[in-house]
Amino acid sequence: MRSSDGQEAGRPAAILIAGPTASGKSALGLRIARAFGGTVINTDSMQVYADLRVLSARPTPEEEASAPHRLYGSVDGAVNFSVGHFQRQAATILAECEAASLPIFVGGTGLYFRSLDEGISDLPTVPEAIRAQIRAEAEGQPTESLHASLALRDPESAQRLRSSDRMRVMRALEIFAATGRSIGSFHEARLPGPLAGRPLLKIFLAPERETLRRRIDARFATMMEQGALDEVAALRERRLDPLLPVMRAHGVPGLIAHLDGSLSREEAIQRGQGDTRRYAKRQFTWFRHQMGEDWHWTTPEAAWSLAEARLSAPAGR
Repeated sequence: MRSSDGQEAGRPAAILIAGPTASGKSALGLRIARAFGGTVINTDSMQVYADLRVLSARPTPEEEASAPHRLYGSVDGAVNFSVGHFQRQAATILAECEAASLPIFVGGTGLYFRSLDEGISDLPTVPEAIRAQIRAEAEGQPTESLHASLALRDPESAQRLRSSDRMRVMRALEIFAATGRSIGSFHEARLPGPLAGRPLLKIFLAPERETLRRRIDARFATMMEQGALDEVAALRERRLDPLLPVMRAHGVPGLIAHLDGSLSREEAIQRGQGDTRRYAKRQFTWFRHQMGEDWHWTTPEAAWSLAEARLSAPAGR
């Protein structure tokens, strides 16, 4: 049976809590887990990396100990952890925990949430030799030049991608080199999501914008006090591929530039804060235009009451 808003009525099989960075998602997920016997499952593309506990605002060790947490800090920074990796690991975790524990997916990565319900495109695996060749050819080239190269080989993908989006331009070049086909041609074939067809409660936390801006700036300053610079220094020493996701996390490029002497500490902080604020804006926009109407947009203060009411409802009612 469905409620008037189109979602399944009664107790959901899983809770999905999304929202912009610094909106209070982790606190809400932990509160629900403690109250209703849940497992908090990371749905954030940066909190998955072991290298970035502080700078990704992962739950503290004390918070992780107070309720089951999965997929937090479980991946090495040298791994390009994709949405496909996430979907497969999420399916495994669901199979392990949902019979005895309420799955609570918490994070800010829209494609991860989409993969749980709607599924993901069945993209081919790019052989490592081809990936290495494309990256070697791209080294030292500005992203705009790579985009122009993509336009000659795969104009369909080039038209869809921003000329400044280096990661996606590179991915499209790799797919074309490996298959001779546009990356868009694979988007019709989708792998079903592990939560497809299940009753879900989907919450998007939407704080007032100026309040969120202040939270973001204050949190970045707190991260610096808690050792973010040391964390980035250790990451810099690893000399990883700069295209890896962990190397592009908000705050990492600016703090590396500070360590290299090209930015002052204050300039690096301001860059990290600005990058994070812009990312939060994109998160609002993406969820508004890309996700379905079955998401409850609500304030952090009202979200607990919404979750409590649904989780206290009898199953199937």
